[in-house]
Amino acid sequence: NQCGKAFTHNSNLEHHMRIIHTGEKPYQCNYCDKTFSTKNKCVTHMRIHTGEKPYQCIYCDKVFAQNSTLKLHMRIHSGEKPYQCSHCVKSFSDRSSYRRHTIIHYEEKSYECS
Repeated sequence: NQCGKAFTHNSNLEHHMRIIHTGEKPYQCNYCDKTFSTKNKCVTHMRIHTGEKPYQCIYCDKVFAQNSTLKLHMRIHSGEKPYQCSHCVKSFSDRSSYRRHTIIHYEEKSYECS
């Protein structure tokens, strides 16, 4: 019992043990030496080499290699900004912009206008 995670089927437990706890990465990129723990991660990575972008925005026709990137992009059209700064009124559509912003509230401000 390494992590306590439970499964309804033994085959799922065996897969979990092999991939998570042994670090096995049985899926190798056809174009480089990188290996991956899941087939999906490998397929997504190979799109870097092939240039395949199967996910298309229905509003502006931009295309993306990953569905998660399309979902982030869709926030441009919806105006959704789920990352709200707890120190001011600003909000952001993506986590990286939010994190970059929050630094301003914690940085030491050594230069004062006099």
